Amino acid sequence: MGYTRPTPIQHKAIPLLLDGRDLLASAATGSGKTAAFLFPILHRLQDRPRGSTRALVLTPTRELAAQILDHFRALSAGTGLRAAAVYGGVGQGPQVKAFRAGTDVIIATPGRLLDHFQYPYAKLAGLEFLVLDEADRMLDMGFLPDVRRILNHIPRKRQTLLFSATLPAPIVDLAQRMLRDPATVHIEPKPLPAHGITHCAYAVPPELKTRLLLEILKQETPTRVLAFTRTRHRANRLADFLGRNNVPCGRIHGSRSQAQRTEALAGFRKGRFQVLVATDIAARGLDVVALDLVVNFDVPGAAEDYIHRVGRTARAEATGNAYTLVAPEDEGGLRAIERAIGRRIPRKTLPGFNYRQKAEGRFEVPLAERIAAIRSRKREERARARTHATLRANKHARPRTSSR
Repeated sequence: MGYTRPTPIQHKAIPLLLDGRDLLASAATGSGKTAAFLFPILHRLQDRPRGSTRALVLTPTRELAAQILDHFRALSAGTGLRAAAVYGGVGQGPQVKAFRAGTDVIIATPGRLLDHFQYPYAKLAGLEFLVLDEADRMLDMGFLPDVRRILNHIPRKRQTLLFSATLPAPIVDLAQRMLRDPATVHIEPKPLPAHGITHCAYAVPPELKTRLLLEILKQETPTRVLAFTRTRHRANRLADFLGRNNVPCGRIHGSRSQAQRTEALAGFRKGRFQVLVATDIAARGLDVVALDLVVNFDVPGAAEDYIHRVGRTARAEATGNAYTLVAPEDEGGLRAIERAIGRRIPRKTLPGFNYRQKAEGRFEVPLAERIAAIRSRKREERARARTHATLRANKHARPRTSSR
């Protein structure tokens, strides 16, 4: 598989885990932590009796669960060990079967796992290993209460591993509750961002962002582009625009079904889509080989988000480009990112692009207008309902008789 030497997190964590220690590890996305916990778990499971689930990996997103499952299957070839992914958006039948069969390793998102815990078949009495991956991302997505509920369903006597890119106070508190005399491993992230990334920022009016991105794609013809937007609505609008302009494009965000997200990611990896438009759900844990350009269509709200976004390119000592499209109102956010990463991001203009051209229309209807339109539509629906109710009442009313 190309493993020749351990990464720093693997070098420090694997011996501790083989010794049975609980572990609190801080390591950046892309540092090799998936193999850091899978290698020792596989090693310790392969000679033990089968027939019950002995390892549980909790992860915040469906994509990351599927990716860990792929890593497991590659690393476990020849051992006979089995794993299953448990997450929402797909049928529960195969997942129920995995629980009943006592699949060796379950990789799950918290919400769907709790759904299964309502039923007798989803008992994990034989569990020996619990891994909490991307713990800070779980905090951001509001999953920590679910994690605490899950702890009530699994044995207290177990080896617990908690991995997190950062260690905010709620994560430290959770670690104190979950872990017994843990070893601590902190891997300082590489100088941020990675050395192989070429950064630049394009100042552009907000209404011309789509046209500028389209022109960048025409001039530079990158093979695989990951474009990040601020919201699901904007992701849909950008993907629709690129599709209308003959750019093969997929999209991935929280409102898409699991089948749609899987299809988009598979099409992107296989080269059917030149561009994958995503919200920050794809910023962590997404493993795409030969990704040569990341575009921040919207400036991220925090420097950490910027690092995770652009970190999808230039992985494994490769090179890549990161472009940020900056509207005038975004300049303050970009300067905050520059202060955090300790460098200035060069500003560029695209040769031949008319920055004063007239926009074809607004890219996005402002939120206030969308809310007003929804409220207006609901008022009209209520008025129509009242009218229909009055007409029905009049139709069925008894005619009055004369009192002569």
